[in-house]
Parts: sequence; C-alpha cells; structure tokens
Amino acid sequence: MPYQHVPVMTKEVIFHLNPKAGQIIVDGTLGGGGHAKEIIPGIAPNGILIGIDLDQDAIEHHQLADHPNSFQFHLFQGNFIHLPDYLKKLNIPKVNGILLDLGISFHQLEFSGRGFSFRKDEPLDMRMDIRESVRAEDLVNDLDEKALVNIFREYGEERYSRPIAKQIVKSRKKERIQSSRQLSEIITSVVRPAGAASRRIHPATRVFMALRIAVNRELENLATLLDRVPDLLTSGGRLCVISFHSLEDRIVKKRFKALEKPCTCPPDFPTCVCGRLGSLRILTKKPIRPGPEEIRTNPMARSAKLRAAERR
Repeated sequence: MPYQHVPVMTKEVIFHLNPKAGQIIVDGTLGGGGHAKEIIPGIAPNGILIGIDLDQDAIEHHQLADHPNSFQFHLFQGNFIHLPDYLKKLNIPKVNGILLDLGISFHQLEFSGRGFSFRKDEPLDMRMDIRESVRAEDLVNDLDEKALVNIFREYGEERYSRPIAKQIVKSRKKERIQSSRQLSEIITSVVRPAGAASRRIHPATRVFMALRIAVNRELENLATLLDRVPDLLTSGGRLCVISFHSLEDRIVKKRFKALEKPCTCPPDFPTCVCGRLGSLRILTKKPIRPGPEEIRTNPMARSAKLRAAERR
C-alpha cells in the first residue's frame, strides 16, 4: 500500500527552502515523499536528496526511486537527530537545506495498526520506530499516577490530567490496558461528564497526543537537532520546520530567536560586549499558516505552522 500522506504547505516550503541545482537537501521526515518530490526538480541535475524517517512503512513505500530527474538519493531509517552520523557516512560535511515536517501522518493514524488513533481498536503501541522498546502500553500500565499526570499536562496540556491518570491507575488494577479503544473509553468516562460537551475535539485527543510525544521523545529530539543545525548548514543554507501544536512551535520559535541573537549582555548595555554573533537569520517573523483552500482539502493541515531560518 502506498504511504498515504498529503504534504502540508508545499509551495511555501519550496519558496523558503529555495532548492537550487546541485544542492544537498535533507528531508528529515520523509513520509510518503510529498515534499521531496517537489524538492527534486529544484536540485536536479546533480543534486543530492537525503531522506530520513523513523517509520519503516515510510522507508519501504516511498515513491522517489523512479523519479525521472537526475539526482542522488540516500535513504536512512532512523531519527533526524542522527543526521551528523548520516552525513559522516556519506562524507558530506554540510548541507544546503533541511526540512522537518513534524507530527503524525494520515497513514500512521489510519493504516499503521499501532494505536495512534483513539477512534480505532488497535494495540496501544504508538512507536514511530518499531525497533524502539517502549510502547504507549508500557507507559500507561507501568508509570505511577504522578508521572502520568506530568505527561498529560506537559505534553498534552490536558486540563483533566489528574482525574484521567487516577482513572487509568484504577482501571489497570482490574485488567491491563492494551488497546487504543480501552484507553479512549477510560478517558471519555472521566472527561465527558466533566466538560467534554464544551470541547471542539474528542476527549481523548490530548492524552493520545501526549503519549505519542512521550513514547517517541519528539520534543527532546526536536530541541537536539535545532541545537546542531548551525554546524550542519552551509552559509546561506536554510532550515524549514512545520509544527502542528503549540509545544513544538514554541521550541522552534525560542531556538530560532536564541540562534539569531545569542548576545548575553545585560539589556541596559548600550552596545554588545560579549561578542557572541548570531548563526541564523529568521526568514519568517511570524509563522506561516495554510490557506483556507488547503485546509478545506486537507483538514490535517489546519494547525500547521511553518517557520524558516537561514544560516549566516
């Protein structure tokens, strides 16, 4: 089955990534290759595309190998935080562009069978890389109530974190929580009476998102790569990041600002004396959002935000 995922804000990504013939571009979240297909014409001929994805399904079902344009394509199953290692294997010191399309794909929600969706009855897995050992089932059944509260509150911004965690602990004493349907019903039993009617989203949305983020260490990995970006991009090289919730976007925004203006001088100093120069130039002062037509045709795009920066 083809890896089904509609890329978000493709035109905006290509504009800000600005791929040129012969350049080396990294798609750190390859998915079905939707963005990559648009990057290839820009770097051909003689360009190099490096595709990275955690999900084995994406690696096995990408649709780029038969692209008619002349370019080199290198594919890695793994985490984008290992990009320095992948570049070392290829004997490539720096690249001209990096794209990260964060979040979860339609394919993972609908066809992975790993319990990403609260609307399905699947094993409670949520690993994007099935080679990893920790599943959502392990967190739900093994963590104490306080740890669950912290995950739901920190990663999901769930206002009912405490009663949900308490009900999970109570329920797992009777039987192990092993499926997405089980967990969804437990959450709904707590949230629906407490105020689900006022919500625009399903009661289980935030908890499922929080567990997925925790299982895959998504926020930690994003912060790690952003710290390494200045050493990975050539001068004039560009980074584009598409985030889908406020926690991701907050990390990108703060790190971009820190890399653009790293000065540590007190704010009342008339001039900088620390000598710390910014390594990035922010290209998007405000995040770019998809237009109404794209949201209409691809509802998963509605929360997307694109930020871009350029290596000085």
